Amino acid sequence: MNADSIRLRQLNDKKENRTGKYVLYWMVSNRRAHYNFALEHAVEEAIRLGVPLLVFEPLRAHYPWSSRRMHQFVLEGMADNDKVFGRANIEYFPYVEPQHGAGKGLLQALAKESCLIVTDDYPTFFIPRMQRAFASRAQVQVVSIDSNGLMPLRYPQRPFSRAYDYRRYFQKELESFILEKPKKTAWSARLPRSPIDLSLVFKKWAKAEVRDKQSRDDVLSTIPYLCEVQPGAYRGGRQEALKHFRDFFPTHLDRYHEKRNDASREGTSHLSPYLHFGHISAHEIFWEIMEHKGWSPSQVSERRVGQREGFWRLDEGTEGFLDQLCVWREIGFNTCTYLENYDRYASLPAWAKQTLEDHSADPKDYTYDLETFECSQTHDPIWNAAQRQLVREGRMHNYLRMLWGKKILEWSTSPLDALNIMLELNNKYALDGRDPNSYSGIFWVLGRYDRAWGPERPTFGKIRFMSSDSTRRKLKLKDYLEDYGSQAALF
Repeated sequence: MNADSIRLRQLNDKKENRTGKYVLYWMVSNRRAHYNFALEHAVEEAIRLGVPLLVFEPLRAHYPWSSRRMHQFVLEGMADNDKVFGRANIEYFPYVEPQHGAGKGLLQALAKESCLIVTDDYPTFFIPRMQRAFASRAQVQVVSIDSNGLMPLRYPQRPFSRAYDYRRYFQKELESFILEKPKKTAWSARLPRSPIDLSLVFKKWAKAEVRDKQSRDDVLSTIPYLCEVQPGAYRGGRQEALKHFRDFFPTHLDRYHEKRNDASREGTSHLSPYLHFGHISAHEIFWEIMEHKGWSPSQVSERRVGQREGFWRLDEGTEGFLDQLCVWREIGFNTCTYLENYDRYASLPAWAKQTLEDHSADPKDYTYDLETFECSQTHDPIWNAAQRQLVREGRMHNYLRMLWGKKILEWSTSPLDALNIMLELNNKYALDGRDPNSYSGIFWVLGRYDRAWGPERPTFGKIRFMSSDSTRRKLKLKDYLEDYGSQAALF
């Protein structure tokens, strides 16, 4: 990667420290050892400077919505990283904060001995603020590298208000970025392997023991989490991500357009949590599919007008999945990169705010507070089942996630209350909560990326409407309601 790559941002005006002992890769969102532009850049810098690489992957105790569910998923990913970096003879330092504030000063201590610091460019949650604050105090150069999606975050230099517009732009600009992909393994024989002495650091900040389940359980049992949420239905890490992916794409991909809204587990890839925590790369998913299909960039349609079908000249199921991966996922990253208030009600389109305001005083048959929603105690068995699935598993059926949000809008005292309830429940329980793609889904409920619909309805106004009755007709819900209905336990 060249220094002037659009995927690279310098976070401060400091120079590299030529007397440093290593290059430090501060891994915060691309939590993987494969297909990772940031790791690749850190390796190249270490080779250039003739020093070893230190990979530092920390986890706070008190990030917003911290819980055993989120922690366990991250630690399982750390276990995979520990094995891979161990085989590559690269110094890997996983650190899990045992209590709030225990890790204070650790990053600064590692930075003092470094030549420069490489970190991940990620547009949401507390990560950008944390990185800016640290870089402003650091005495060494800090750069962030974007390894989020196929199109670099800052390539468009503007936000898009509609998926159609983003899709058309993606199609027209495809050749500028599609062949730029990270290496499967970034390290090489040229990377210096001299040992790094961290003995003084380890006296104050212990390296997390994450390789085996018992060690991880011991770590997890001591954390003072902010939320009491038990582990969900997924194990974290690259190996688990690959299991889901390789179960999905040879068997279900070709019928994805038909099955993605089925009320069964077989219709989707289940990769969203792994993409969110950086355990698998969008580049790896894209290229493994394309190589399996025998595709080359010369196959794309000459007609580039934002069409959802026929652009890649592949089967309908694959085209549908690629639209989710390349358009709907990445427009969320685009929005969160260019709109500072991406998670605020004020960021909604003007037409959506206006129609919601016009209907804010409409009478409602039902209104519920956060606690009632959280405990699945509404009058609607389909909604309650979807909420139980979210609480129990950390995920929700694709189509029902849309209905879930629409009903929260319909049954809340105001649109702003509805937004706050959706954010709280999704970010607390969903393994892919707090992600740009997750914010896309929540704000789509309120009109983002959508258009005005008619006829106007109470509460919704011109916002797209969904009903449980139409959902019941559209989906086969018998088995789903048996699994997550009123007799089902939350855990």
